[in-house]
Amino acid sequence: MWPFAMVLAAILLAFAIAAYWLEGRVRDQALTDRVLAVRTLLKQKIAKDADLMQATLRALMANRVVRDALQRQDRDALQRELGSLFATLRDQHRITHLYVNDANLVNVLRLHSPVNHGDVISRFTATRARDTGQPVHGLELGPLGTLTLRLVMPWQVDGRVIGYLEMGEEIGYVVDELHDSLGVDSFVLVDKRFILHRQWQYGLELLQRLGQWEQFDNRVLVAQTTAQFPPAISAAVLTRLRQGATEVIQTDGKAMHLAMLPLLDVAGQPIGELVVMRDIEGLQQTFFKSVLSVIGLSLAAGLGVLALFYVALGRVDRDYQRQHDLEHQLLRLDNEHQRIVQLEKMSALGTMVGEIAHQLNNPLVGVVNLAQLAAREADDPARTRELLAEIRRAGEDCHAFITSMLRFAKVSKFERHATDLAQVVQETVLMFRQTVQGQIQVEMNFPEEAVVLEVDPILLRHALFNLLLNAAQATEGAGAIQISLQAQPHPDTGAPGWVLTVRDHGKGIAPEILDQVFSPFFTTRRDGTGLGLPVVQHVALLHQGFVSVENLPEGGTQFAIWLPQTHSTGPISADQTKPKLTHVAQDIGRR
Repeated sequence: MWPFAMVLAAILLAFAIAAYWLEGRVRDQALTDRVLAVRTLLKQKIAKDADLMQATLRALMANRVVRDALQRQDRDALQRELGSLFATLRDQHRITHLYVNDANLVNVLRLHSPVNHGDVISRFTATRARDTGQPVHGLELGPLGTLTLRLVMPWQVDGRVIGYLEMGEEIGYVVDELHDSLGVDSFVLVDKRFILHRQWQYGLELLQRLGQWEQFDNRVLVAQTTAQFPPAISAAVLTRLRQGATEVIQTDGKAMHLAMLPLLDVAGQPIGELVVMRDIEGLQQTFFKSVLSVIGLSLAAGLGVLALFYVALGRVDRDYQRQHDLEHQLLRLDNEHQRIVQLEKMSALGTMVGEIAHQLNNPLVGVVNLAQLAAREADDPARTRELLAEIRRAGEDCHAFITSMLRFAKVSKFERHATDLAQVVQETVLMFRQTVQGQIQVEMNFPEEAVVLEVDPILLRHALFNLLLNAAQATEGAGAIQISLQAQPHPDTGAPGWVLTVRDHGKGIAPEILDQVFSPFFTTRRDGTGLGLPVVQHVALLHQGFVSVENLPEGGTQFAIWLPQTHSTGPISADQTKPKLTHVAQDIGRR
């Protein structure tokens, strides 16, 4: 029996070692995936915030009062005009820096520190914007040791640069959003070679912050997502992380898994590192409990086998083998289940972020184009007010869409009310013209009487906008996009309803991929996201409707959104009367 007991002990030991090795591999792979997600999300966050800052600065450049004050270098007027705006950007959008510089990069006003002015801004972003005449953005160290996402834009009037606007967001706010999105803590370390100790100390006193210059020999901590920096992260640990290894440390009674990403500034120069820290205490406890449970069960089974060894050796051997296989299957299923759950969480998060980014990008492109038109036509107040009204409408749509998304996330009903579908289509086509570049005709065919349904107009505009973009991308030559609305019962139940169709004159969709067009992330375009049509399908389902697609015999593709009859149609007023078929053949980009 002793040899048998030793064999059993060796099997359990080998199982524990293999399980521990496997757990380490899975844990390291999970952290690697999380670090890659952090790197991707950091790039996306920087690009998104830079786009938002650029849109804000372009809107600001349309302000004639600010332009005149800059040309006169009237600091008091600039302070009056921009003070409240900067306070709003700082409190609601985490903007920490706003500079107004003259054409020679001499600072006229720092909104975040009005008492400091008159110095020449010689940072890379500023000089690069001056040399190229284009907006420049990226991470950059400030003179006080702050790592900031900066955007510098030249302000040109009649082909002449009258100054530069600079907006910045400190890295601390960026890593906070990484923490909120991915559930990992981050620490930003900067090489001391790029910071003067005296200026860094002055920056701490000016910004009323705490910091320890002597904590590491060649690095200094400039941002973090935790209240305290873990003391277990020593210089030796950072050295190993910098060499590409991962580390597990104990802090506050918890196990933390560490990895590191290099940080590059806007000039491509390595300036420090981003340390990613993930709490794995729960995973380790679950793993050890599972291993101990399996070992306990195995020991119990072994004792039973030893007790019955002389009685029924053959039967015990078969039962033990079956039990041993079952335990391995349970362990493998448990590991696969945890991995699948984790992948599903990441997939759901990526789908949500991608869908929101896709839906917000469409109106924001229109906002940028309208802002550019407003800047070019600033001398025409009426035209400028008209463009600003369109910008405001797009902003309100974005706000309403975000509200709808938040409510959808809380499993609440979306807001629907009686809406004239013709008005929704006309507003969407107007935004489409301001967004898409090219000359594409849009033909609209509506009933003579107004069609009023209980719908969410914001979501319906987004769905229709996606279909128009797809049609514009597919249309070739002088073909027109056709939008029509007609009564049509449900094909299965016969329930009354209306169908909104969008036709293009392209090559159509290949039959083998026709069933995949509504799958999330499926796209045939190199620059596509694969989220537009799934969003259309989701909006239709929210309205108890459906969306269909078919290739037309005469060429092109037709998408149709069927909506149930939730509100009776009625006569329309004289000012709403329109012919049954309205041809619209204006150049895209014209009003």
